[in-house]
Amino acid sequence: MAKGSSCLFLGPEIGEKQEALQELRKKLGGNPEEYSFYFGETPLNQILSVLLNGSLFADARLIQIKNAESIKKKEDIEALAAYIKAPQDNTILVLVSDHTGVDKRLEKALGPREKRIFWELFENQKTQWLENFFRREGCVIDKDAVEAILALIENNTDALRRECSRLILFLGKDRPISLKDVEKWLPHSREESAFTLFSRIARGELEKSLTICRSLLAAREAPQAILAGLSWCFHRLRDYERLVSSGGASDFELKKIGLGSSRVREDYIQASRRYSLAAVDRALALLARYDIMLRSGGRTLEGLLMDLFLFKLIVL
Repeated sequence: MAKGSSCLFLGPEIGEKQEALQELRKKLGGNPEEYSFYFGETPLNQILSVLLNGSLFADARLIQIKNAESIKKKEDIEALAAYIKAPQDNTILVLVSDHTGVDKRLEKALGPREKRIFWELFENQKTQWLENFFRREGCVIDKDAVEAILALIENNTDALRRECSRLILFLGKDRPISLKDVEKWLPHSREESAFTLFSRIARGELEKSLTICRSLLAAREAPQAILAGLSWCFHRLRDYERLVSSGGASDFELKKIGLGSSRVREDYIQASRRYSLAAVDRALALLARYDIMLRSGGRTLEGLLMDLFLFKLIVL
C-alpha cells in the first residue's frame, strides 16, 4: 500500500498540466479512480468526505480541487492542511489553479517541493512548438499558416495539440498546409465546449448560445460540467475586471490569470462590456442556483433548465 500525497499545480499552461497529471496516473498504476471538484461549487466538507473515505472500486485515487486560489477561509485551510499532513493511502490530491499562487498558509502546508508552476509559452516558443508538432506528425506547414493557427487557438499546448490533430485529419499529410487551409478548416474542426459557449455569451448571442448548449447536451455532456466550465470562465472574468479597474492589466498580469492569447482576451473584453463586477457575482450565484436545480430536477428537465439558465444569464 503506497502512502498518499498532495501537490499544487499552478499557472495557465493547461497542456503541461495534463501531462503532469498523466504522470501521476502512471504513478498510481495507470487507471485510478478520479474525482474533480471546483472549490466554491462543491462544499469543502463534501470534498473532504470523499478524500477521507477509501474507494470500494479501485486500488488508487486521483482527486483534483480546482479554483484553489479561492481557498482563503481559515477553517478551510486548517481542514485541508490537516488532511495534507495525514493523507489517505493510495490517494493523490492535486490542488489546481490558473493563478501563480494560492494562500500562503496553504503553500506552507504543502511545502515548496510540491508546488509546480506551468507558464504559458512565449511567442517564439509557441511557433517552435507548432513547427515541431507538425514535423513529428510528418507534415509540412507554411509559416503564415502557423501564425494563423496561433491567432485562432487559445494559448496552451493542450488546445494547440487537439485542434492541430483535427486539422491533420481533415487535410492529410500529402501536401504542405497553407494559410487558406487553416482559414477554411480550422474554425469548422473545433469542438464546442463550455469555453466556446462562453465566447457567445460574452457577445450576448442568445440563439448561438442555445445552439451550442443543445449540441453539448446531445453529445452527452453533463449539464453540471457545462456549468462548471462557465463558472470557471466567470471567475476569470472577475479577475480580469479587477485587474482592469486597478490599472494593472499588463501582459504579464493577464498571462498570470490565463489570458495570454489575444483571441481569448477578446472574449473577456467583450464580456466585461456586458457584465460589471456586480453582474459577474450575480452570474456566479445564478450558476450555483441552476446547478442545484439540475441535480434535483432529473434528466427530462435538463434541456429546459439549461435554456432558461442561458436566457437569464444573457439578459442579466
